[in-house]
Amino acid sequence: MTVLIDPPNWPGPRGLMWSHLVSDSSLQELHDFALRLGVPERAFDRDHYDVPETVHARAVSLGAQAVSSRELLQRLVAAGLRRRKRR
Repeated sequence: MTVLIDPPNWPGPRGLMWSHLVSDSSLQELHDFALRLGVPERAFDRDHYDVPETVHARAVSLGAQAVSSRELLQRLVAAGLRRRKRR
């Protein structure tokens, strides 16, 4: 059971760079971690939370594993938790 976070490489609101926070075991683990981290529910998008660069170090200090964006996606897919946008 691991919560993963990728580097803040995605431009977003307020001029900040953003990361993705996911779990490789369950959405419940992800929601529980996000609650501990203080991330609002509105930041959840299908299978991940979008978190600003200002949260990255705290997420790692609480136990999130810092991985590349590629590894994050591979592990999310392998866990069967990937939820694509509907067309």
